[in-house]
Amino acid sequence: MSFSTNRRSFLVASGLTALASTRAFGANERLRVGIIGAGGRMKGVLGSADQTGVPFDIVSVCDVYGPRRAEIKARSNASTATEHVDYREVTDDKTIDAVFIATPDHWHVRIAASALAAGKDVYLEKPVTHTLEEGAVLTRAVRSGKQVLQCGMQQRSWSHFRNAVDLIQGGALGKIPQVRTYWWQNYGFSWVPKPVDQSQLDWNRWLGGAPEQPFTLEKFFRWRWFWNFGGGAMTDLFTHWIDVVHWAMKSDEPTTAFMLGDKRVYQDWECPDTIQAAFRYPHFDVVYEGMMASSIDDGGLEFRGTEATLKLTRSGMTLYREGVRNDKNPVLREESFEDGTIAHTRNFFDCIKSRKEPNAPVETGVSAARAGHIGNLAYHHGGKTAWPVKA
Repeated sequence: MSFSTNRRSFLVASGLTALASTRAFGANERLRVGIIGAGGRMKGVLGSADQTGVPFDIVSVCDVYGPRRAEIKARSNASTATEHVDYREVTDDKTIDAVFIATPDHWHVRIAASALAAGKDVYLEKPVTHTLEEGAVLTRAVRSGKQVLQCGMQQRSWSHFRNAVDLIQGGALGKIPQVRTYWWQNYGFSWVPKPVDQSQLDWNRWLGGAPEQPFTLEKFFRWRWFWNFGGGAMTDLFTHWIDVVHWAMKSDEPTTAFMLGDKRVYQDWECPDTIQAAFRYPHFDVVYEGMMASSIDDGGLEFRGTEATLKLTRSGMTLYREGVRNDKNPVLREESFEDGTIAHTRNFFDCIKSRKEPNAPVETGVSAARAGHIGNLAYHHGGKTAWPVKA
């Protein structure tokens, strides 16, 4: 069997009208959930979902690597779950209310479209697309039906991020000409790949529509840094921050992108590990910098305005008043009290029952991924590109 995608059938399937969920949930009724992609990020999402207080059972788990399926089945709410290597056996299961998808990027739209067409609500990890063209496909798949799709942009539900956006949109910073974003990590200290039992891995299925190539441990674990499967830092780390910028500034499409990228640390990766990038939006500029050899500062954003500057990380936010140089600055500080993925999965569960729009609808995920794709486009075209691309 070939696992390559026929583009026409994919587009047609993506445009199918999904059936709206008509099942009425009781106050204490347990949701029936399917899992597709059972790696480290999925375990983190499910750990957060456990803390929402919403009762749910994992009835089906799909992954191409057997030990990962076994790890999910070991959970108390998944002990009777069926195991699968073909995602369609999960999306076609009529007893499932919703699916969580945390596969490599190149599978995201294909699986999400299948789930939506089958009438499932979907929690889709970011970036929601692997290519620019997939944005329209995914949006159509969602908006042609009435299913709920929550993009995995958890800042949209994180309390201090929501408060920061309220401050920005309320004018507390004055005019904001520039937003600085950054994220530094060091995989050498934080993430060393573990050995893989290849006899329990369906590598060809993992590749999906990607070109045939031999298994390597680096590609299997760090797939984000190879173009066939991910888009490097711009569609992984930067995507989170540019989503907050789009949200706060009410503008979600750059007109020009610049990107300087180099492989200074990991020579065997295809995507650059050391990056400086800049994006011009109609009324402000955004800069991003990061690399894979320093993790002291982690990641964050700085909204720099004429009246004040707001510094924002996942740990909290601080607001500094312009012109104040004493111990009364910062004038406002807030610390995070709960990981945003907890609130984000809770919002997803709530929307499954209420049928309301989630905090991170499809358009937000598509526009955040698009900015990263545009940055990578600039990288591949000598460091600069205009958007939309002129023929």
